[in-house]
Amino acid sequence: MLPADGPFSGPVGRLAATVERLRREVRAAQAEADGRALIELAKGILVERLGCGPAQAARQLAELTEQARLTPLEFAVEVINEASRDRLSEVTAAFLAGTAGRTEATEPPGGDSSAVRLRAAESGALAAPDAQAVAESLMEHALRPLGAEAVAIWALGGDGSLSLAGSAGFSVGEAERWRYVPPGVATVARRGLGDRSEHWIGSLSETGLPSIGRHQHPDGGRAAVPAGTGGRIHGVLEIVWPAPLEAQPPQIVRQVEALAELCAHTLETTAPPHPDGDGRPGVLPDVTELTDLADGLHDPALVLVPHLDSTGELVDFRIHHVNNRFLDPSGRPRGVVNGSLLLEAYPMAADESELFEQIERVYATGEPFRARRVRLTTLVDDVPLAAVADINISRHGGCVLLIWRMEDETARLASLLQHAQRLGRIGGFEEHLLTGEIAWNVQLYGLYGRPPTSGPIPLEELPAHAHPDDAVAIGRFLRTVLHHRRPASVAFRLQRPDGVTRHIRVVAEPELDSDGRLFVVRGAYQDISAHHWTEVALAATRDQLAHSEQQASERNRLALQLQHAIMPPAQGPLDAPGLEVAVRYRPAETQHLVGGDWYDAVVLPSRLVLLCVGDVAGHGIDAATSMVVLRNALRGLAVTGAGPAQLLTWLNMVTHHLTGGVTATAVCGLYDPERHTLRWARAGHLPPVLVRGTEATPLPLVKGLLLGAVPEATYEEHQVQLAVDDTLLMYTDGLIERRDRPVEESLAQLLAAARTVRPTLEQQLDRLLTYSRSDTDDDTCIVGARVIQHG
Repeated sequence: MLPADGPFSGPVGRLAATVERLRREVRAAQAEADGRALIELAKGILVERLGCGPAQAARQLAELTEQARLTPLEFAVEVINEASRDRLSEVTAAFLAGTAGRTEATEPPGGDSSAVRLRAAESGALAAPDAQAVAESLMEHALRPLGAEAVAIWALGGDGSLSLAGSAGFSVGEAERWRYVPPGVATVARRGLGDRSEHWIGSLSETGLPSIGRHQHPDGGRAAVPAGTGGRIHGVLEIVWPAPLEAQPPQIVRQVEALAELCAHTLETTAPPHPDGDGRPGVLPDVTELTDLADGLHDPALVLVPHLDSTGELVDFRIHHVNNRFLDPSGRPRGVVNGSLLLEAYPMAADESELFEQIERVYATGEPFRARRVRLTTLVDDVPLAAVADINISRHGGCVLLIWRMEDETARLASLLQHAQRLGRIGGFEEHLLTGEIAWNVQLYGLYGRPPTSGPIPLEELPAHAHPDDAVAIGRFLRTVLHHRRPASVAFRLQRPDGVTRHIRVVAEPELDSDGRLFVVRGAYQDISAHHWTEVALAATRDQLAHSEQQASERNRLALQLQHAIMPPAQGPLDAPGLEVAVRYRPAETQHLVGGDWYDAVVLPSRLVLLCVGDVAGHGIDAATSMVVLRNALRGLAVTGAGPAQLLTWLNMVTHHLTGGVTATAVCGLYDPERHTLRWARAGHLPPVLVRGTEATPLPLVKGLLLGAVPEATYEEHQVQLAVDDTLLMYTDGLIERRDRPVEESLAQLLAAARTVRPTLEQQLDRLLTYSRSDTDDDTCIVGARVIQHG
């Protein structure tokens, strides 16, 4: 532990200070050496361009540097960029263009410009003996000024593995643990081999991927950029930032890509020679063994070699060799295809199925690719010809082996036909009448329930294998085909040797020779047993449905007759003193919806007038008969002189004891002509509406349970005093009920229509029916009572 009085006190502190001083001196010496290398390179360029000696070039460089007001190192880099016009000069120019007019703060800390840093990194990388030295040089000159903490250079193996070729900023133990990553293991570095959008990672913790230094900087940003040249990826450059990384400007992204290209050159020149090659960097391996391998395959194969442009970029692949099993989709001979460029021979490969992109990726990464049923297209005389093939692509050294297995269209169609025959239970036959030769397929033997070794059955012997009742139909079929020589078909019952009877349809077509003689009959048998029994079941269902429809129609007719007999749509005026009564009944438009709505208006022996409406739940004859029972029961109970509440109590008991669990609603009122009063009660029904002058209001919603719900129920009774010209309206819900509106809104519309008083009560009820907005197609009853001047 260091003494407390200072970080460099004591023997250990002084030793640490010495080590740190020496380290700074080494870094400064290295930077000075790299700078001198760049200045000497610039001098060499001036010697070549000016045709002068080294001393004169040195003086010229000093004068130009003073005129440009730059440091010697910065001006040397300008000269190198102008002369080279390479990737680094392009990146430097783009960066300077993007930062023009900005403050000095736009440059990352470090003192030197991006151009100097990149050229210094390049100088250090070219002079470095291995990837480890390259990593240290990149870290010192280019990455530390960008805020990076560590860097790793990964070498991509032919099997897809990753090896740590060099690193800086990581501990020795961490680098040892990540010395080798097997193929298929997902890491940040392997992610760099994917799409360009995945090369930059804002925070390592967001990905959940393992990576070197993840314990040191778990939330830091990462960049994993592929290092490749000439279309081939040699490894990955992985950069580590200590904190989460925001989106970087394009200039920084291009700088990092340029650094990755430097790493690619190092990995290419320092990688061990391939077993198939001669060990020289950049030279393709001997393809003799790969050509022999292709010739030994049973599938068509092409040996492809990369085709680079003048800048060293991969633009195409040349077809170096095709084996003797090669079959061009358009039928061109092998000599035409061999030696040509891939995109010239198959230009559509760049657009469809991403075939060319897959070949590029296999060449770049070494990871093989396999796919089934890939579409291959060639152009012959500007006409596209297509074929389907299974594809296998693999890299061998610096070459690519492309194997495709063309799909045999004839075999595929034959397989599809056989599959369709099996699913459709179809068997085909061909019978030569002159030679007696008969051919059956396997499916036909299966339909007959016979083994293939038993031999086929001639058409003339068909009656012997059919049900005797089908002999006439089969005879007519054979005469049409064999005698009249016309196509025909017949359905019959086949009796198989195993005792199973199947319903079969046979179709036959005769073929004539040039002399008009019948020499062959071709056709097919199909098992239609399932179809036959389906038709039988459908016929029985249709008969049953017709019977049910007839019964339903008869029940609806009886219910309608019963309803019209008891509840005529219109009724003559009621002879009641001081009261004008009118009723309207509108049956449902659909006859099968005959309902249980009812009304009644009668003068009782006590001279009181009984006014009531009701609605039995449901439709059909059960609802109609229940309606008749309740209507007649209420009329009989009213003769006792009981009030409306008592009448509904008794009617509830009647309803509860009806069979079928009947429920109903009702409004019952007794009008006293002498006193102009109305006593009324309700059982789950909407209250009556009182129209007085230009106002229409519903009567109070007194308590009352619907009829039939419980054995015993009590009902609340209410009395209202009426005046001359008052109109009382009782109705069923068929007048106002809607599927899409609440009942309160429909009731408000009824009250608005009722306020318009017509000259006669009949006209007022007709108006209510006409302007009703109900959409349930239910029965509707309306009872209207208007108080008139008595005597």
